This record gives sequence, C-alpha cells and structure tokens, in this order.
Amino acid sequence: PRLPNLLLAPEFKQSILDRQSAWREVLAVSNTLGIPVPAFSASLDYFDSYRRDRLPQNLTQAQRDYFGAHTYERIDKPRGEFFHTEWMSK
Repeated sequence: PRLPNLLLAPEFKQSILDRQSAWREVLAVSNTLGIPVPAFSASLDYFDSYRRDRLPQNLTQAQRDYFGAHTYERIDKPRGEFFHTEWMSK
C-alpha cells in the first residue's frame, strides 16, 4: 500500500505512540541540562504537527498579511475564501 507518511504504517505507528512520553522526557532533560539535540527536537515537533487537525498558524498568517498583503483564511468561513485586513488603517 501507498502511505503518505511512515508514521501511519502499522509497524511504526503504535511503537511511536507508546514511546512518545519517553521521547518528551529525553528532550526535557536535555533542554534542562543545556544539551542541544536539534534533530531529536525537530522530529518531535514534526510528529506533533503531523498528528494535529488544526495548528495555531493564525499569528503567522496575520504577520504575512500585515507585511506583504498575502491574505489569510478564517476557520469560521468556507475554505478558499480569503481575507485581507488593513492593519494600520486610521
């Protein structure tokens, strides 16, 4: 079968879910001790973002719209409906 991501493969999925608390603990200890583990940390961030239905990207969208008029979508409106705000209007 074609999987969009190996995290969805039955061989890996449960194993990763079962071990995520240890994964987080290792990162907490390394951060407390000031030991950089960028790949380990980035992989947990990727895992957390992949398993979420919705991410808090509203601030990023607002900044992009403010600095470059890139528009944004709202979660209370249909997908594909874009908005632009004049953030500094008088």
